[in-house]
Amino acid sequence: MTETRLEAGSPAPDFTLLDQDGAAVSLADLRGRKLVIFFYPEAMTPGCTTEACDFRDSLASLQGAGYEVIGISRDEPAKLKRFAERDALTYPLLSDPDTAVHRAYGVWGEKMNYGKVIEGVIRSTFVVDERGDIALAKYNVKATGHVARIRKDLGLD
Repeated sequence: MTETRLEAGSPAPDFTLLDQDGAAVSLADLRGRKLVIFFYPEAMTPGCTTEACDFRDSLASLQGAGYEVIGISRDEPAKLKRFAERDALTYPLLSDPDTAVHRAYGVWGEKMNYGKVIEGVIRSTFVVDERGDIALAKYNVKATGHVARIRKDLGLD
């Protein structure tokens, strides 16, 4: 069963997770900044690599517009570190192995995978404003072309 989905205007659920270097990153510590937070199923898989590299390639323009990028998956920090090094990802990748943050954001639930219903990560992206509220919530996005759509939604293209 899919958790409750967040909508624009609702507070972003707080979290503290370890990044690819084992450092704790808290949403509360990022208050006052605009964030793009994307949830992806698994590091180093083809679709997730495409999405992560698209964010990497758009990072300068997103940062130029005042946005920071954070990726969240169930992967352990050691795997996230290998992913970041392999693909030159220079933004934080956070580890949520127990899916507590995934559930808080409504991105863990039933989805179709090769014609079968399974429970797993629903690829999703959120824009969080400086107050810590959801400005944009996109659920069940496609890896390819997704970053371009987010950039358009943010008025960056």
